[in-house]
Amino acid sequence: MRILITGGLGTVGTVLSHYLRVKGFEVWTCDLVHCHHPQHIRCDVAHYRQLERIFREQAFDMVYHLAAEYGRWNGEDYYEQLWRSNVVGTKNMLRIQETYKFKMVFASTSEVYGDTNELMSEDLMDKYEIRQLNDYAISKWVGEMQIMNSSEITGTETVRVRLFNTYGPGEYFTPYRSAICRFIYCALKELPYTVYLNHRRPSIYIKDAVTTLIRLTENFTPGDVFNIGGYENHTIKDVSDLILEYLEKDDSLVSYAEVEPFTTRIKNLDTTKAQKKLNHSPQVTLEKGLVNTIDWMRRVYIDGVDVAPYSYIGEYDEYTCCGCASR
Repeated sequence: MRILITGGLGTVGTVLSHYLRVKGFEVWTCDLVHCHHPQHIRCDVAHYRQLERIFREQAFDMVYHLAAEYGRWNGEDYYEQLWRSNVVGTKNMLRIQETYKFKMVFASTSEVYGDTNELMSEDLMDKYEIRQLNDYAISKWVGEMQIMNSSEITGTETVRVRLFNTYGPGEYFTPYRSAICRFIYCALKELPYTVYLNHRRPSIYIKDAVTTLIRLTENFTPGDVFNIGGYENHTIKDVSDLILEYLEKDDSLVSYAEVEPFTTRIKNLDTTKAQKKLNHSPQVTLEKGLVNTIDWMRRVYIDGVDVAPYSYIGEYDEYTCCGCASR
């Protein structure tokens, strides 16, 4: 199987491409930046011509469409780029999919569920009208609606996955990155940061998320939508406390506030569907995942050694391989 990963140099794409290659797939990546890898193509998905040229020159069986601008505040400060990448980019992918007939996996987000007290099951939006809280969440929900429309109108085959707070080695710091990434960076660099006390979510370690994503190569049903997240529902303060404890630091540089505006407070995750159909079964505890992430970020930002993220994630072991190693 030949696979293309858009956003293939991103946090998830880097790890996903590595493990897919270990598993024996022919994997190509495209992203906004250049890369020396012979199976990487520079491309902005918001530009149809750049994207279409890839498919004229290569035939792909499956595309993981991960390319997107991320984060609620990034979506405020750089909204024009967010809407081009997330909405126009996804529309471009769908138009190309209509012609070239590949299977697609679309990376959505838990933020599409808004600020609800309901259990976040995949059919929640079929039951209630949900208000997304920021441009990032809105753009991802627009992408999902584009996909559903395309499927009904032209028969395109896509699976949507809603990722819940994926973290781990490979997430390079910017002020717009995840709370875990920002907390670790600030703790390492002795910089102040803010912890919001009334937020709770089930973060998932990058290897566990990628494990389930890979299983879609063997268990792909067009129209499916899956929640992919962890089992441990923790507070944001829990994360900060564990980071500081491992680094043997106090919280003197930490400010505490009640609620972060325009973001989901409590994420009550239901992964029953992914467990049944994709054998979704996160293995890495929050404590272990944080230790691996801290150690990788310390190498990058303190020691100045830009090591591959999968060096700190682990080998491609049996629980990662969809059961195929036993056949």
